[in-house]
Amino acid sequence: MSMPPPRHVLILGGTTEARRLAETLHATGAGDAGRERPPLSGVRVTTSLAGRVSRPTLPPGDVRVGGFGGADGLAQWLREHHVDALIDATHPFAGTISFNAVSAAASAHVPLLALRRPGWVPVDGDDWQGVASLEEAAGVLPDLGSRVFLTTGRTGLAAFAHLTRQWFLVRSVEAPEGPRPPRTEVLLTRGPFTLAGEREVLRAYGIDVLVTKDSGGAATAPKLAAAREAGIPVVVVRRPATPEGVAVVADPDGAVAWLVRRLAQACG
Repeated sequence: MSMPPPRHVLILGGTTEARRLAETLHATGAGDAGRERPPLSGVRVTTSLAGRVSRPTLPPGDVRVGGFGGADGLAQWLREHHVDALIDATHPFAGTISFNAVSAAASAHVPLLALRRPGWVPVDGDDWQGVASLEEAAGVLPDLGSRVFLTTGRTGLAAFAHLTRQWFLVRSVEAPEGPRPPRTEVLLTRGPFTLAGEREVLRAYGIDVLVTKDSGGAATAPKLAAAREAGIPVVVVRRPATPEGVAVVADPDGAVAWLVRRLAQACG
């Protein structure tokens, strides 16, 4: 009697949560010899990475790198590789792929889940100004400070390129591309960051305003505490909304629980 093919889960990754989910599914799927088979035993995991970072930390399981060619390409990939569940665990600001995932999942009749770490919440002592875009962030900077700590990644610097009076410290994993402000220094480093380290960055560079995206999570949160301690205003770019109608969980454990339910339903 032939065995049924393993159930296949595609994770749209690139985040710490995506990697942890792949690790959990890989370990659970393998099971332990001689013990009762776990609910996700035999699950095959593939993680898709966009390929924007040259040396990413690879998760266990199968890994593919690069785009799908839009929603139609993703739908075709789901069908051709017999994907049983799609989990969008991309960065909260990776909006295009999230909307493509909705369309592709509907077209290929594959259940879709969004794994989104919770956003940051201000506490007493924070001086935050929320904005809807990088362009809006650039518009409020002249009234807030002259030495800017820009932690929005290596793309999107063109939104600040017209600001000639401000000095920018741009922190990113890899060198920025495209237009940038004329007075810019680049700090290449990778998180997680410590509170002590963030305090030193603010002090050493004389920072008087911080710009960040509401990425959430603990890895880059210490800069917010350091800014609070120093009385420095923070411009926070609000994250885009998750596409309407998509189930959302806040952590890998929630994704595993959802996946157990969905695959159990599929097995009837």
